[in-house]
Amino acid sequence: MDHIFTINKKINKSVDTNKHLSFTKLEKSTLCSISSSNVVAFSTDCNIEEAGSLFRNSNVYVCDLNSPWQVHKILSNSSPVSVLQWDFTGDLLLVADENGSIKIYKAKDHILNDWTLVLQTVLEGEHILSAAFFHSGKKICLNSEKKDSALYTEKFHHVKFACSVKQFGGRPASGALLLTTTGMLCSILLPQSTSQVSMVMATESLAPTRIFIKAADICYGKNGHFLLAVSNGDLSMPIQCYKVSVRKIEDKCVITSQSLLSFFLFEAPKEALMEQVSKEKNSHISHIKWIMREDADSVVVSATSDKISCLQVWELREKALPVHKSLGKSETPQFFNTVLWQYQCHFQYNSKVTSLATSKLSLLNNVSSGYVVATFADNSIHCLYRDTLKHLANITLTICPRYFDEPLARYPKTSIKISNIDMSLLGNILLVIDSDDSLHMFKLPPQIDSSTPLSVPYCTTILEYCMMSGFDWLDLLLVLRPGMLDAICDRLTESFNRQPSAVQQFFYVQYLCMKISLCRLSVQGQVKAHDLAQFLMLHSISTAFKSLLRPSEMSSHDKSPADSLANVIAEGQTDVDKVLMHLEAKEFTVEPSTLQSLQQLIQWVADLALNLLVKLPDSRPSMGKLYELLRDVKALNMLREMLVLIRIWGLLRPACLPVFIKSDGSLDVLALLFRLLSRLVQNVNEPDDTLIDECCLLPSQVQIQLLLPSNNRAVLASPQLVQQILPLQLEYNNDPECLMSSTDSGTTQTVDSIRHLYLGRTPRAIKQCVRCGGSAGTILVTRTAAIRAWDQRWLRSCQCGGLWRMQVYT
Repeated sequence: MDHIFTINKKINKSVDTNKHLSFTKLEKSTLCSISSSNVVAFSTDCNIEEAGSLFRNSNVYVCDLNSPWQVHKILSNSSPVSVLQWDFTGDLLLVADENGSIKIYKAKDHILNDWTLVLQTVLEGEHILSAAFFHSGKKICLNSEKKDSALYTEKFHHVKFACSVKQFGGRPASGALLLTTTGMLCSILLPQSTSQVSMVMATESLAPTRIFIKAADICYGKNGHFLLAVSNGDLSMPIQCYKVSVRKIEDKCVITSQSLLSFFLFEAPKEALMEQVSKEKNSHISHIKWIMREDADSVVVSATSDKISCLQVWELREKALPVHKSLGKSETPQFFNTVLWQYQCHFQYNSKVTSLATSKLSLLNNVSSGYVVATFADNSIHCLYRDTLKHLANITLTICPRYFDEPLARYPKTSIKISNIDMSLLGNILLVIDSDDSLHMFKLPPQIDSSTPLSVPYCTTILEYCMMSGFDWLDLLLVLRPGMLDAICDRLTESFNRQPSAVQQFFYVQYLCMKISLCRLSVQGQVKAHDLAQFLMLHSISTAFKSLLRPSEMSSHDKSPADSLANVIAEGQTDVDKVLMHLEAKEFTVEPSTLQSLQQLIQWVADLALNLLVKLPDSRPSMGKLYELLRDVKALNMLREMLVLIRIWGLLRPACLPVFIKSDGSLDVLALLFRLLSRLVQNVNEPDDTLIDECCLLPSQVQIQLLLPSNNRAVLASPQLVQQILPLQLEYNNDPECLMSSTDSGTTQTVDSIRHLYLGRTPRAIKQCVRCGGSAGTILVTRTAAIRAWDQRWLRSCQCGGLWRMQVYT
C-alpha cells in the first residue's frame, strides 16, 4: 500500500492556530465516493476555497482522479451530508443529508465543473443513512472456465441479472432506494425524458414497525430485489436482514419488504473476543458492509469501542438438518435443507474503527476476490482478505497540519483523524478523506491474485474487461510500473488482433484510447502516443466522411461507395486523377454546403499528409522500433482514400479544398501528396532514394503547418509521477509544477483539437480535457447536419476518453 498523494487546503496565516486546531478536533462527518468514470465526490465541513475559513458548513465538491486538486463545488448545505452515492454509469450523483433532503445532480452538457440539479425532494425530519441507485440489469464477468481464451466473447460473459425496477417493455427504470435511521424506505423514480410524468416517489416501513437504525448497507439481488443488513448499534441486538422489492405499477411505485434471517455477533466463538469488546465503554456496532455489491451472501460487521475493535464475517450457507424418523416418510434418515447464517472469521485490533470499505467489483461471478479495508482511530489502514480477514497489508497515515511555516513539532499530529474511505471500481486505488478535509490516495494490491505483484497478464485482463464493460481504467494507470508499459501494450495488441473483424471494428476506438493512455505514461512513449492520437483522429474523420456517401439507385447495393473506394485504392494506382476514372461519380456526391462546413477537417487531413512525408527522410526503420504512423500501411491507405474524396469534393465545391502556400502557383499539391503516399505504401520499411529526395523538396515547395502535441497541463497519469518522491504534497486549486508537462507546442495560439480551428491566443472560454489537456471551442460554428454530428461525437468526452472541463480566462 503506497501513499501516492495528499491534498491539503490552503490555510490563511492570519487565522489563530488554536482556533483552527480546536476546529479540527470537532466530530466531523466528511465523506468521499469514486464513480465508475473515476470522478471523485467528497464532502467537507468548511469551504476549502476560502483560505482559513472557520465557518462550519457542509459542502460537496467533485474532481477528476487525474487532477484531483482542481475541485468544483456543486452544493453548499446547512445540514451535514450523510450520503454520497454515484449511479453505475457515473453520470448521476445523489446527495442526502441528516435533515431528509435528497438531491440528484448531473453534469450539464458533460462539463465536469458545471452541474445541474436533476431532482430534489425532502423527507421531513428523517436522517438518511444509506442509498443505492436502481440496478440496470447489466453485469459482465470474467468466465472462470474460459479465462485463458483468446476471444473476448468467450473470456467475458453477460451474467443473468434482473434490473431493480422494470418499466413498460421490460426496460430498466432509473431511480434510487433510500433508508433512514427510523426504518423508513423511500423509492424515487426519475422522470423519463420522453414522458410528461413527474417524479414518482413512495415510502414504506422496513420492518412491521418502525425501528431505530444506526448502521446499514444495501446490495443487489440477482432477481431484481435489494438486500439490506441493518443494526441499531447495540451489541446485544441482532443484525437484521431484509429483502426489499420495488415495482412500478402504472404511474405508482410499490415497495414490499420481507424479513430474512438475522444473527447475533455473540454467537461467534470465544476467540472473537466479543465479551471483551462489550465490556468496554461506548461499545457498539459501527459499520455493516456486504462483501459484494451484487448478489452477496456474506456480510462484514465491525463491533468497536474506544480501545478495541473486532471485525466479523458472517456467511449465509445452506445446511442440511436431520428430520426425526417419526416425522419422516420412510425409515431411512432424512434431511431438511435450510439456510443459516454461519460465522466465518474475525479480525481484532486495539483501536476504534473509523471507516470500512469493501471491493465494488466482482470480476469472477459469485467468487469473492477482493478486500476489506478498515481504518482505525490511530490512523492505521488495514487491507484484509475478504473471505478470511487475514492480514494482507497495512500503513499508517501520517498527517501533519500545514498551518504555518513554523516547525510542525509545535502542533499535535493526532488531532486529525480519518473520516471516510472509498475504493475505485476496479479496486486499484483507495481514497481517504480526513477530518481536516484533506484527500489522500493509496495504491492497493491486485484484486484477483494478490499473492503476486501487479502482473502483465492481470493488467491486460483488466483493460480488456474495461473495453467490454465501458468502465474507466484510469485507476489502473496510476499504479502501473514503468517497466510494464511496453509489455502490456504488446500483449493488448496481440490479444486484440486475434478477435473477429466485427469485434475489432466495434471496440477499435476504445482500444486506441487505451494504447494512447499507456504510451503517455512514459517519456519514451510520447512520440508513439502522438502518432496514435493522430491515427485515432484520422480514423474518426474517415468514418465521418464515409458516412456521408450514399449509393446511387442504379448501382449495385452489394458494395457501398466506401468499399468501392477501398478496392480501387488497393490496386496501387499513383495518379489520383486516374483513380477517379474507376469510381462512380454519383456515389460520391455531397451537398456543397455540407462540404464547406467540413473544410477545417479536410485541411487537417492534408496537413497530416504533409507532416508525415516531411518526416520520412529523418525516419529510418530500425530493429525493435516503436509504432510509427509513417510505417502503418493501414493508416497510409486511409489517408490516400481521404485525399481521393477531397479531390472529388473539390470538383463539386472548390472552396472546401485545403489551402496551401506554394512557391509555384501551378503546383498540384493534392496530386503530389497522393503520388508520394502511394509510392511509400509499396515499401514502407525501405523507401527508395528518389522518394526520399522528393520528400526533402517538399518544405521548399509548400509551407507546412506542423501538427505538434499541445499537452502543457499537470496530471497524475504522466511520466513525471514516477520521478517524484511519494507521497506528493498538493494543494487544492493549485496546479503542481512537479507534474507539469514540458511539451512545447511551438505556438502561442490555442488550437481546437476537435474542429482543428485556431481559437486565438487567450480565448474567453474553452473546454479542456482533464486527461490529455486538449482544447475545444464553445462557440457554435456553421451548423450543417454533418458538422453537428461531428460535434456530438465529442460532446460527452474528448477523443482520448477524458471528461471536459470549462476553462474561463479573465
